[in-house]
Amino acid sequence: MMANLEGVDARNKSGHDKATGPDQVMLSRLSIRDIVLIDRLDIDFTAGLSVLTGETGAGKSILLDAFALALGARGDAGLVRQGMEQGQVTASFDIPASHPARELLTANDIPPEDTLILRRAQLADGRTRAFVNDQPVSVQVLKALGSLLVEIHGQHDDRALVDAATHRRLLDAFGGLEAEAAVVEKLWNESRAAQEAAATHRAEVERALREADWLRHAADELQKLAPEAGEETALAERRTTMMQAEKVAEDLREVHEALAGGGSSAPALATAVRRLERRSAQAPALVDPVIKALDGALTALEEARSHLEHALRMADYDPRELEKIEERLFALRAAARKYTVPVDNLAALATKYLGDLALIDAGAAQLTQLETAAREAGQRYAKAAKALSAARAKAAKALDTAVNKELKPLKLERAVFSTEIASDEEAAGPYGIDRAEFWVQTNPGTKPGPLMKVASGGELARFLLALKVVLADRGSAPTLIFDEIDTGVGGAVADAIGVRLARLADRVQVVTVTHAPQVAARAARHFLISKDSLDKGRRVATRVNEVAADRRREEIARMLAGAEITTEARAAAERLIRAAAG
Repeated sequence: MMANLEGVDARNKSGHDKATGPDQVMLSRLSIRDIVLIDRLDIDFTAGLSVLTGETGAGKSILLDAFALALGARGDAGLVRQGMEQGQVTASFDIPASHPARELLTANDIPPEDTLILRRAQLADGRTRAFVNDQPVSVQVLKALGSLLVEIHGQHDDRALVDAATHRRLLDAFGGLEAEAAVVEKLWNESRAAQEAAATHRAEVERALREADWLRHAADELQKLAPEAGEETALAERRTTMMQAEKVAEDLREVHEALAGGGSSAPALATAVRRLERRSAQAPALVDPVIKALDGALTALEEARSHLEHALRMADYDPRELEKIEERLFALRAAARKYTVPVDNLAALATKYLGDLALIDAGAAQLTQLETAAREAGQRYAKAAKALSAARAKAAKALDTAVNKELKPLKLERAVFSTEIASDEEAAGPYGIDRAEFWVQTNPGTKPGPLMKVASGGELARFLLALKVVLADRGSAPTLIFDEIDTGVGGAVADAIGVRLARLADRVQVVTVTHAPQVAARAARHFLISKDSLDKGRRVATRVNEVAADRRREEIARMLAGAEITTEARAAAERLIRAAAG
């Protein structure tokens, strides 16, 4: 059923609910069909902090698993509601023109729109189908888009920050070093290109030197042969014509004699035409047609004579010319066999060999230039990488200070957060010479270690929250999902978590699943997850309803007191709501 109930105003007055700006990405709707206990569910989201609450087993994990499916997570046939052929999850996002998701859409031939719709169908046989704006895509494309839009964090999160490269990217974002990092990457690419150009030229020079004697012999031989493109075809055709000419030459001579010899009728016809022309004035109607026909006949005879004379010249060949053609063809074809190329490619091969010889002569100087360029490009990269490394070290100290300030209220007062940077010029790459990793020391006297390995589930969630609060919208996905990061903490810590989630929601969209009334009290929108009994108790379905303003106190009181809501619990809930609003 629709979660944003018409006419319900669930916004509190704390100021955390705000309109989405034109440049803000936001999850606007989540629609789920036939996933586990969910038959039909639509939830509309807005900017700010939204909370999902409900009793254990109501379906909060199902909701998050379904959302992850739409973002490209691994499919599972077990997600399909019993008796259905498929389940489906659709997540809609408002995307501004400047968001990098649009570039990914364009790269995959998907026309960008203001609303981006990710849809995933899970079939009961285990197969899945992925769609973006109703166009079929690979799961990889869906996952890439999902990672640009949403981060999901929980107590047992093994996805966020698991890659140290992400730590470096977040450090650069915190320190405002993205531009410097981009320059370093550009210089790295230029240095690599210059090194590859020098290496390629060096290999060509070395090859040419090894083959110098043979190249000179081949180049001299081909220069003397002087092959021309198309020469073989022309010679072969000339030879064929000469060999056939003798057979037709006698007939051509006889015809020529008949047309142009002593017995030709052409002179007599010409005389007759002149006589008729003198009579033309006396009887033009009788004479002119005859003159015209005779002129045409004489013209045709003259044209035939011209063709015959040309044919006779072509047929009249010197036997020595045929011999020369045979020898030339033999030489060309022998060279083609020797150098294993078609005859028509001999001219290009000769040019190549001459170029290789020139490379031997001029290659050393050019190689020196290329090696100098590669060395200078490497120096420019090294200088920029060292400067970026120094800036990262400075940013790391500031980040450590900011995160450690957030730890005490989160019941991590004995813990120490640090950003460990290992710089190694030998391990240089497109992102510089640094490997950055977030470390923690959870208690005095314990050995510090990587955050993802040292922190327990609850600690990890709170460390990540502290990081996200400090980073705000820098280096973060525009929609953050927190899954029960307040589990197992007391009221003061839960309130601190709520304060930080609300602060974070001032910059990005935040959705959190919580059991803490202190967190729920600070939400701009509050959704209650429950299970309904259907078909006379034969099945249950998960439902999500937005909690109306006048019902929020009751739900928060339930979270405080449990099944039996007391007057004291209602009063406490009212104090929490007022404190959050203040």
